[in-house]
Amino acid sequence: MITVENLVKRYSHTTAVNNLSFSLAPGKVTGFLGPNGSGKSTTMRCIVGLDRPTSGRCTIGGVEYGQLKSPLTSVGALLDGKAFHPKRTARQQLRVVARTHGIPNKRVDDVLELTGISQVADKRLKGFSLGMGQRLGIATALLGDPEVLLFDEPVNGLDPDGVRWVRDLMRNLAAQGRTVLVSSHLMSEMAVTADDLVVIGRGSLIASGPIKNFTESAAHTVVHVAGPDIEAMARVLGEAGFSGMRRDPSPDYPYGVLDIQAADRSKIGHALHLANLEVHELSDSHSSLEDVFMELTQSSVEYGIGAPVPGLGWNDQGGAR
Repeated sequence: MITVENLVKRYSHTTAVNNLSFSLAPGKVTGFLGPNGSGKSTTMRCIVGLDRPTSGRCTIGGVEYGQLKSPLTSVGALLDGKAFHPKRTARQQLRVVARTHGIPNKRVDDVLELTGISQVADKRLKGFSLGMGQRLGIATALLGDPEVLLFDEPVNGLDPDGVRWVRDLMRNLAAQGRTVLVSSHLMSEMAVTADDLVVIGRGSLIASGPIKNFTESAAHTVVHVAGPDIEAMARVLGEAGFSGMRRDPSPDYPYGVLDIQAADRSKIGHALHLANLEVHELSDSHSSLEDVFMELTQSSVEYGIGAPVPGLGWNDQGGAR
């Protein structure tokens, strides 16, 4: 388990992390999200003892990293895919790290094979691509077979096959009961990899919890309604206090569709049932993780963007906006 308690980290006059607290349970992949400069990397560096907190503390299984008797077999981390001596080979690099904890060469061969770089194991690291360096970093993190793993942007430089491999690896590690913390800017990957999320901005916690709480909450749900009397549907739902947007007819929906924001599908269906209206479709969809992330962090980004185009209502169709 990883526990971050009231963590503060300042550099001169800059506060990188501001009173941040969260805890991670074993058996799950936790996505660590935030805009550039939000404090993710600093937090991870504090967890593994590379940076000393200004105040607060980070523990692994109740123990600070510096007090662990066998750090490499307790915690594995990929924080910088280029943190290697360029004149060493991948095999030499892993063997040097392995010797610090008495890890046998057989384990080095195993992680080289696991990460798909055994064929270039004797190639000097200065010739490694970014993706190969990432794989070596992951191999180093796995070397001690630790129960806790931290990965900072692990899919940088990887091709689609490599991205899928990392995704499956994270899921498998969590399924083995390990604690996995992974930061990424790829929301599409986090949406299919993470069980839980910790979202920070400007060094402070914005939100945390199961990923479904973010994407499938009522506020991020749209109910889609279609039927032969779309005019009456819009009027009835407007009178019931529902709001949304009306889409024009299409080949699939010759009468159009009502998209109703932040609504409960069962309540929509009940209102239409009471009005004795025929329903051809009653379904819902959820916001993407990217949309939710942008909404949560819009006041925390370093460089902002223009405001989104406001949605259109159906007031002119007899319903509520």
